[in-house]
Parts: sequence; structure tokens; C-alpha cells
Amino acid sequence: MSIILAAVPLLSTAAQGGSTREPCWRLAWEENFDCAQIDSTVWSKCTRGNPDWQNTQSSDPRLFEISDGTLKLRGIVNDDTTKDPAPYLTGGIWTKDKKSFNPGRFEIRARLHGAKGAWPAIWLLPFDHENNKWPMGGEIDIMERLNNNHGAYQTVHSHYTYDLGRTANPQSTGIYPINREEFNVYGVEIHPDKVVFFINGKPTLTYPKINDGADGQFPFYIPQYLLIDMQLGGQWVGEVDSKDLPVEMEIDWVRYYEPAQ
Repeated sequence: MSIILAAVPLLSTAAQGGSTREPCWRLAWEENFDCAQIDSTVWSKCTRGNPDWQNTQSSDPRLFEISDGTLKLRGIVNDDTTKDPAPYLTGGIWTKDKKSFNPGRFEIRARLHGAKGAWPAIWLLPFDHENNKWPMGGEIDIMERLNNNHGAYQTVHSHYTYDLGRTANPQSTGIYPINREEFNVYGVEIHPDKVVFFINGKPTLTYPKINDGADGQFPFYIPQYLLIDMQLGGQWVGEVDSKDLPVEMEIDWVRYYEPAQ
């Protein structure tokens, strides 16, 4: 895919509480899902694992479709538990071990179809995952939506928030309104001293670095890989209603910006 460069303004100074200078971002990479197949040089299908988000991930082709310029990731009832014991099957993609993103700005335009027990997510993990084990390397959740809620969660996780339980000062998570039936743009900016989330271009949560990142409070300023996945069920979202299935999330595009020189 060719690289398209463009300049876009940083979030407003008032939103960030910074100086009056407004630097720009440069569009360094984008994925528009305009080919018949997922670009295997960038993306892989998420593999099955033990965590709730991963315990129904599958490579079943019914879970993946590119059409009309969007990628559809689905959650379905498993119709053959003799081959796979999972009650449901879900699709996800990630750039793990393939494409690394330096700290910058990420935007993903997506539409989320609701169902009881649906848990779509867009998130970042350390590219060097072998030397940045969870939660020490941190996790940035650009978007998580439960069921058919009117809001999306945006969250950071780390040793500081998870192991030490320090989630309130500074605030590490929040739920923010979305246009439930429409496409929304979910975004995050990773700065040396803060992580700034936004939805549809409006700032939501800012998570600052404090005390020079002591106690593993701010591990986020490192290269990341991107995950986009549909999931069903789990301790957080609760039980699935199979009558609501299949369910899908649609991804229109992904854009990654780096600071303009």
C-alpha cells in the first residue's frame, strides 16, 4: 500500500491544557480495506488464547469479509462443537510481529452492531511483547463497547493501574457517548507525557504521566501493535444471547500519524 502524507492539526490547546503552540501530525500509513483480501504483510488473524477477549477467536472464514470498502469482523454461534468446543466463534486481526507503530496518533472509523454479550474492541499493546509482559508494558484501549450501549470505554492499563489498583488519580478509564447506529472515529494520541483519547475528533480522556512514571505508571511511550477484534461473552460483558447473533463490527479505515518535522 502506498504511503499518503498529509498534515492535520493536533488537538486544541484548550483540550490538552498545554502551550499555545499547535504542532501538526503527518499521515504516515493508512489501511482502507479496499482489496479483496486482508493484507497479510500487515495483518494476521488473532489466535485463540485463554483470556476472555481471546477464548473464542477463530480463523473461520465466515468471521471475516471485505466488501463495500469495509472489513467485517463477526461473532457467530459455533454450529459444530465437535471440531471446536467453543460455543461461539469470533474474528479479529492484529499487526503483532508484523507492523510496529511508534508513538503517534491513531484513528479508526468503525460501526458497531449491538448484541447481548458483544464486546468489540480496538486497542494497542507493546510490539516488543516478549520484553514488555502485561501489564508492565501497558495496554491502551482505544475503544471497547459492551452489548449495545450508547457509550464506548477508553482506558489505559499498566502495573500502576492493575497490580497497584491506582485508577482514580489520574483517572485511567471512562465511558463516552457514541452515535450508536452510525460510524464513529475512535482515536488516541501517545505523547511523551500523556495519552489523549478522543471520539469523532472531540477529546474525551487525558491520562498524564506523573512522578516521572514511577511504579510503572506510564509505560506507553514505546512502539505498539494494533488489535481490532470482535468478541462474545466474558466476565466483564456477561452472558451472550444467541438469538442476537450473528453480530459484526465494520472497520472503514485505519490511519496512523507521526509528528510532522
